[in-house]
Amino acid sequence: MQTAEHQVELAGLTVDTRHYIGGERVASAEQFESVSPIDGAVIAHVARGGQTEADAAVAAAQRAFPAWRDLGPTGRGEILHRLADLVEANVEQLAQLETLDNGSLLRSHRRGVMPRVAMNIRFFADWALNELSHPVWQTRGHDNVVSWDPSGVAAIITPWNAPLMLATWRIGPALAAGDTVVLKPAEWTPLSASYFADLCEQAGMPTGVFNVVQGFGAEAGAALVAHPGIARIAFTGSVPTAKTIARAAAENLTPVSFELGGKSPLIVTDDADLALAVEIAVEQYDNAGQVCLSGTRLLVHEDIAEAFAARFAEKAAQLVQGDPRDEATQIGPQIHRVHIDRVAGFVERAKADGARVVIGGGPNDELGGLYFRPTLLMNAKPGSEILTAEVFGPVLTMQTFSSDEEAVEVANATEYGLAAVVVCGDRDRAERLTKNLVAGTIWVNCFFVRDLAAPFGGSKKSGIGREGGVWSFDFYADVKNTVYAPSGWKE
Repeated sequence: MQTAEHQVELAGLTVDTRHYIGGERVASAEQFESVSPIDGAVIAHVARGGQTEADAAVAAAQRAFPAWRDLGPTGRGEILHRLADLVEANVEQLAQLETLDNGSLLRSHRRGVMPRVAMNIRFFADWALNELSHPVWQTRGHDNVVSWDPSGVAAIITPWNAPLMLATWRIGPALAAGDTVVLKPAEWTPLSASYFADLCEQAGMPTGVFNVVQGFGAEAGAALVAHPGIARIAFTGSVPTAKTIARAAAENLTPVSFELGGKSPLIVTDDADLALAVEIAVEQYDNAGQVCLSGTRLLVHEDIAEAFAARFAEKAAQLVQGDPRDEATQIGPQIHRVHIDRVAGFVERAKADGARVVIGGGPNDELGGLYFRPTLLMNAKPGSEILTAEVFGPVLTMQTFSSDEEAVEVANATEYGLAAVVVCGDRDRAERLTKNLVAGTIWVNCFFVRDLAAPFGGSKKSGIGREGGVWSFDFYADVKNTVYAPSGWKE
């Protein structure tokens, strides 16, 4: 409910819909609507930023940088821990707000996603303080001392499928490293970022250290990534948008970290635990298929394909689709009308090209709105669009293979390399398979187990660089080596 020109009451929270720049709320001449995918209701009118707001945010972050840098890991860590505590104190409200704004399951936000937001912040604060070091080594008697110096202002542009969790996956290490931040949240899901700015202020974060500029990629995002005052650009999203950002970043030689799309394989060998394989395969419908890491291409050994398909269809048919606020719901809506139309277009073209629908195949007419039925397609032509392009919806395909070599060849036959899943009954065989798969993350007999200390990123067109643990600090800092001679010291 809009209670004032620039505020909205949602989920027991008062959310300011203006930008957050230099510790102040800043309005814009224009606004855009934030629409809930649950029922299509407009839940907020949000300030629409561009060049002016981007310039102001970068200037504020630049002014704040020296003092934030000089606080060091200990001083920054105290503030970041207070911020994590505030997130934990507001998990229920943040969960409800995020569900209203992006349509993901409320129970998932409560139990996993929002607690992970706090973990992102606390983990990287602690890593900067306790783990960020390298042993001193000698070169002909000279000491080499490695340090991680804060780089400056980081522009962080985040997606809509897990807005606050994916934002803090970047914000956490950037702030812990000593950078200041300008965040541009996705225009379809801006609200949790705005409230997060209030939590930063409550935690005592100095003015200008964290800033939020809301708006569209072609306006606010483009202004940020082309700004000469930006030292680092982190982006999660699509390959075409990443290409646009890379061209802008090249003008200033600004380092980029990209986590992009995926078309990940899920390989099921003939010796796999079939019940486990089906369970993991159905799990790929998580978040209504709006997960970049999902193993959307099921590659099943031909000897077990028929049994697998039958058990998969039976289990998938039991999934409950509906209002994401209902505890029983397992699949919610797609994010936006534009997106569900895109998903439906992929399926219709695949059907016209000869693919067979095993389950689903279109919108859920009983629910209406933005709900798309969990779908499995078979018999798609090799190299066809449905097998090579990212759908980013609850749409899986199934292919068969006769040998492990064929499985690897088919698995690697896309321009992506973000993730892969292998379900296999023999560890040596699994190790041979994973060795030849091109992917940044591979799960064997499991899915979505992510340790913040582990490297994360994509191969091929699924991204540039790795984040997590020390790899995050290698990006958000300037890694420096200082060489000390053994002589020349005055006693």
